[in-house]
Amino acid sequence: MFPYRTELQPLRRPYVTIALIAANVLAWMFVQGAGAAQPLVQSVCDLGLIPGELTGRVSPGTAFPMGDGYACVTEAGRHVLHLFTSMFLHGSWVHLLGNMWFLWLFGHSVEDAMTRPRFLGFYLLGGLAAALAQVAASPSSGVPMVGASGAISGVMGAYLILYPTVRVYALVPLGLFITNIALPAWAMLLYWAGLQFLSGLASTGDATGAGVAFWAHVGGFTAGILLAKPFVDADRLAARKVRRWRPKRVLWE
Repeated sequence: MFPYRTELQPLRRPYVTIALIAANVLAWMFVQGAGAAQPLVQSVCDLGLIPGELTGRVSPGTAFPMGDGYACVTEAGRHVLHLFTSMFLHGSWVHLLGNMWFLWLFGHSVEDAMTRPRFLGFYLLGGLAAALAQVAASPSSGVPMVGASGAISGVMGAYLILYPTVRVYALVPLGLFITNIALPAWAMLLYWAGLQFLSGLASTGDATGAGVAFWAHVGGFTAGILLAKPFVDADRLAARKVRRWRPKRVLWE
């Protein structure tokens, strides 16, 4: 299933969501060289989160192959800032575009339910919780972790709590055909979270997790559920629930 819209539209311009998307895109273009091999690998190695570096379980100077002749060499130090810098880096165009789409789809409505500074703090805390969950799952891993998906998982967890019955429209491939369905947000999001949890269990013992930080997704989603109500503005949430998107009247019936 690939969600492509919800029945909610922004009540105000979602400046924080737009700024976060812009920050990720700019980091991809100017820090990661828009995916060019050398700057991409260097940015992932230098600014990505390596669990074994943070926990001290990987010896400094250990090399981990990254493919195409490149390798990450671990360094001394705990690299706490990488918990945050890793949130703004990605591994490919598909990785970036997929994450930014989910951030836009669910982010503007969660931002509507909070003040803008609260939403920014909520997003960063969700990303931090996601990163720590992945570190706890693979404390000796030397594989760098990058991506906004952990923080975005937090946004999705908040969406589950704040807008459980809002309709989410998704594309569903059926063999050679693609159809679309509408589901309540709780069904869509719990289905997604269940897949992440089961995939995380299946990847236990695999340092790479098949290239996906499943436990970061689970950790971020859980943090979003727990932090949604403390960060929400009750008046903004009430307004958000009253004003929902409705189709325009068709004049040529």
